[in-house]
Amino acid sequence: MKLLDAELIGSAFKPEEFPKTDLPEFAFCGRSNVGKSSLLNTLVLRKNLAYVSSKPGKTRQINFYKVAGKYIFVDMPGFGFANVSKDERLRWAELNYEYFKRRENLVLVALLVDSRLEPQKIDLAQVELFEELRRNYLIVFTKTDKISEDLLKKRIKEFEFLLQYCNFL
Repeated sequence: MKLLDAELIGSAFKPEEFPKTDLPEFAFCGRSNVGKSSLLNTLVLRKNLAYVSSKPGKTRQINFYKVAGKYIFVDMPGFGFANVSKDERLRWAELNYEYFKRRENLVLVALLVDSRLEPQKIDLAQVELFEELRRNYLIVFTKTDKISEDLLKKRIKEFEFLLQYCNFL
């Protein structure tokens, strides 16, 4: 496989810093340490484009990567547990919300969920937000190499069951 041309074109700590671009954007979001940066690196066939850490909360801003000159991959701060203050987690949540609300070129959001865990309320709340904002999204199960195929099938069924009870508009 051929490496994709990819480069960091900007990082945003506040909405005013979002880069101006007309390229389609694909965002990667999910709980802290779920594998957002790792997936992004895998998709562009690189090991170190997006910073990866074993400690939750290392991505503290929204990072924008131009890929193949055709689209933007967006690596977002995680939600949930991270070794940062409550105020910092709140800032990340507000930043992520403003991104989802404002970006006209956002084509798809990949919501990454840890397949080892039962569905989490915070993940379901994200789904409800995407529905409210009328954003296209898909759920991506990560860490599937750490569980059995039977458990993965169970997790998928659990999500399918619970999604029918989300408060979609």
